[in-house]
Amino acid sequence: MNLLCCLRAQQVYFIDGYHGGVYGHYPKQYTAYINEMLEKHPDWYINLEIEPETWDTVALHEPVNYQRFKEFIADQSVNGRIEYVNPAYGQPYLYNINGESIIRQFSYGIDKLKKHFPNLVFTTYSTEEPCFTSALPQILKSFGFKYASLKNPNTCWGGYTRNYGGEMLYWQGPDGTRLPTVPRYAIEALDKHSTWQTTASTNKREYLDAAFKAGIEHPVGMCLQDAGWKVGPWLKKEGRHYATEFVTWRKYMQQIANTNNLPTWRFSQEDVLVSLVWGSQVLQQIAQQVRYAENKIVRAEKIAAMAGTVDKTAIDEAWRQVLLAQHHDCWIVPYNGKRGDQWKDKVKRWTDSSNNIANRIIQTSFAAMRKNNDGASRYLRVINTNADELDGYIRVPVTGGSIQDEQGNILPSQPAGNELIVKARIPGMSAQLFTITDAPTRTGSLVSKNTDGTWLIKTDLYTITIDPSKGGAITSLKAKKLKNKEFVAGGFNVLKGYFNDFDSSTASNATIELLNDGALSATVQINGQINQHPFKQVLTVYKDHPLIDVRVTIDWKGNPTIGDVYKLKNEDYRKAFYDDKKKLRTLFSLNLENQRVYKNAPFDVTESRLDNTYYRTWDSIKNNVLLNWIDITDDKGKYGFALFTDHTTAYTHGQGDPLGLVTQYAGVGLWGRSHSITRPTELHYAFMPHAGNWIKAGIWSANLAWNNPPEIDLFTGSNETSFSLLSIQQKGFEITAIEKTGNDLLVRLFNPHPKPKKAGIHIKGRFTEVEEQELDGRVIKKIKHKRNRITIPLRGFGLSTIIIKNFSIHEGKNS
Repeated sequence: MNLLCCLRAQQVYFIDGYHGGVYGHYPKQYTAYINEMLEKHPDWYINLEIEPETWDTVALHEPVNYQRFKEFIADQSVNGRIEYVNPAYGQPYLYNINGESIIRQFSYGIDKLKKHFPNLVFTTYSTEEPCFTSALPQILKSFGFKYASLKNPNTCWGGYTRNYGGEMLYWQGPDGTRLPTVPRYAIEALDKHSTWQTTASTNKREYLDAAFKAGIEHPVGMCLQDAGWKVGPWLKKEGRHYATEFVTWRKYMQQIANTNNLPTWRFSQEDVLVSLVWGSQVLQQIAQQVRYAENKIVRAEKIAAMAGTVDKTAIDEAWRQVLLAQHHDCWIVPYNGKRGDQWKDKVKRWTDSSNNIANRIIQTSFAAMRKNNDGASRYLRVINTNADELDGYIRVPVTGGSIQDEQGNILPSQPAGNELIVKARIPGMSAQLFTITDAPTRTGSLVSKNTDGTWLIKTDLYTITIDPSKGGAITSLKAKKLKNKEFVAGGFNVLKGYFNDFDSSTASNATIELLNDGALSATVQINGQINQHPFKQVLTVYKDHPLIDVRVTIDWKGNPTIGDVYKLKNEDYRKAFYDDKKKLRTLFSLNLENQRVYKNAPFDVTESRLDNTYYRTWDSIKNNVLLNWIDITDDKGKYGFALFTDHTTAYTHGQGDPLGLVTQYAGVGLWGRSHSITRPTELHYAFMPHAGNWIKAGIWSANLAWNNPPEIDLFTGSNETSFSLLSIQQKGFEITAIEKTGNDLLVRLFNPHPKPKKAGIHIKGRFTEVEEQELDGRVIKKIKHKRNRITIPLRGFGLSTIIIKNFSIHEGKNS
């Protein structure tokens, strides 16, 4: 009894505040309510995660309330009552978008907020949703953040972080950057009566008692209330079990928490335990639209810098639309809203708008590059916006003729419908010029049919067998240059799912249709059936390129249920959409012993620690997210198999179960919402057998090239030349962004390898000096240059932002 009284006398803390915004939830006159509560409760401190554009609306429609709120937020000292804990423009989940998008979420969000609150200080990152990814420490620290929290106790519908550690620790990212962080404590349990909160969401007695028992001297709970709730301070005095103080994270970190001798947690992407309705048609489309748009605007921005035609207003608006489309609500509640204006409709409008702007930027840049346009010859300009040289195939929208380079060489080419397939080499970050001629194209064939009815594709690299009697499955894939290694252990591209019972595409015969065959490339269409639903798999190979490309269309008959049919209540731990084994999957049975799994994440690659990816309940969620690619190797790393996808989704894998790409789910999602089939399913993926591990095989760079094909311009003119903006001596780096900002050129590099590497950069232009900066513009150091060459050392998985001062590109050929 005396011990309990002693414990009751101890102080505990609580993070209160608001989450939401003008797109998610922020009712009219709500700022007035926040002001009223701050005035009524002088001991109440709040933390904000409000969409930055919200304040544009508040300033316009509530000028008096806006000014009063500005007075409250003006004090940004440790004793100030308001801390802004997440400035991200569209409040994204982060783990499901590319790394450069994360940087722009913060940069555009901070810029918008500082226009309203110029003295705003960003000290602690915190979020109400599971908006986390492993590489955040590096990004946050470069933006000036000093601390972070890995809690999201009140909105765990989409997941939560692994519970680990005590009062504070260092969160270490893949590049080695550490940030003092309050974790979801090891004792912070999931609530037994919900599937959306932990015991920290209300400072439950069991939570606080367990915290003190675990040696946590200053336990802190948290709830960032949905903007719109009219609760006032979240914890009422009569419900508090200990003396409770409301604090900002800044005050807690700097004045209360024990920050001495902190342990380090090497936080893995698999410590972000998240789940969405992977495989549902609506989520597939959102993920595809976002992926395409975020890649497109990055390419457009680079090309504009090359052409010197930067329209900052247009670029900013294109980015704004993408950032809004990445909002977490788009992904978790795509059907919320009025018909015609649900989140899924907004994503379509936002990404379409961004793509239209990006295309205009590219076309304007192309026009600026054209000189002496007198119609003398037909030209082709190909722009490679990646760091590495493109040594492969491009598809040119012309019929007939061939392509000639500037040295007069006729490039290998093959007609394919309304296109010309051309083998070309395009240096990184360059615009290469070619002439369209009337020279004949090459002839040949890569495809034949065997006497047993199977189809055979032979390239310089592979021998591939497709068996129509097994639903069109690839039953053999031998790598010629890897000692004829057989990669198939059963079948590739096999569809399997639960339609009130398990069914497989191998249960029906398929037909094979030859769409194109020549000396350089072949495309076959596999026409099969899964259950009663017809599908097409269009498979394209190239003579001497390792990537095998597949486009899938499933033409559904009606709106079938696919997957687990468990009927759920919100409080049920089990949910139908968790059961990936019952979803329709595309399976790849790999002939690789003791398989190891590697998968990419934003600015990271993780080796999986999972025995398998399967779970069925809220308290057993695993991170089985497939962002861009997954690579499976044998235990010795001698051979591997990489799978690329055109959208963020989930994968399946486990002992005795093949690699699976989640392809379709149709059934009950969160809050009982039906995720229906409304149109044919269309997916795009590719796979690449290889020697060695993902590093040796250059999987990161191969995926970049697949995601970012060259941009092509057809025109007439004369006296045209090729040119490049810069070149990197070493292979394997990613240029995540190139921006022309005023007279300066910003170049951001990423080292997608676990070990440090130096990038030797040749800048193809005139400039005065070079400096390295943090993401918030702070100068790190001046960089020495000699003969337009600089050397940039990067940590493993490290970022570097380079500013080239007073830059102008050389006229004429410089590549």
